[in-house]
Amino acid sequence: MTKLILATNNKNKLREIREMLEHTSVSVISQAEAGIQIEPDENGLTFAENAEIKAKAIFEAAQAQGGSGYVLADDSGLCVDALNGEPGVFSHRWAGENATDADRIAKMLHVMQDVPDGKRGAHFSCAMCLIAPDGEAHHFEGRVNGVILREARGENGFGYDPVFGIDGRSFAEYSAEEKNAVSHRRNALMQVVQFFTNHGK
Repeated sequence: MTKLILATNNKNKLREIREMLEHTSVSVISQAEAGIQIEPDENGLTFAENAEIKAKAIFEAAQAQGGSGYVLADDSGLCVDALNGEPGVFSHRWAGENATDADRIAKMLHVMQDVPDGKRGAHFSCAMCLIAPDGEAHHFEGRVNGVILREARGENGFGYDPVFGIDGRSFAEYSAEEKNAVSHRRNALMQVVQFFTNHGK
């Protein structure tokens, strides 16, 4: 069994990744469970840069505590074609530093209200950075394509899920199992699992 520290304090991300790895040889502990309470400043210009910033910070903190296992970080967000790729790396802060998911959704619906149906394309992107015990960084990326809906729908998921539609349903109308089978995070994470398989972990 390969153990890794997930560099996040986001309980939703932790839950999703644990669910996706449930039937693999990889087990996950959160950075809090590893006794690491830092919150790195994500000042990168890309998802990949932010993922590496987080992964390296948690890896160094784990080493300082005497640990030297794998550390995984992800940075993900929504990229909207009609908004030239925004909110992108600023997805979480797009509606303000202390904005809620409801605030972010309300802003998205407002700025997209006059965009015609044929131009509402969007994708979720997820970049993952895995730091191996020797300190080497490995990068993986996944994405899932969809559209921005005209209203928020569904009670599941988090973030922009209620306004991101695939095949007539929002991500928030997908069950956890359905979302985990097709999501951007799943696409990136399965590459991580393949990395471990290729390296005999």
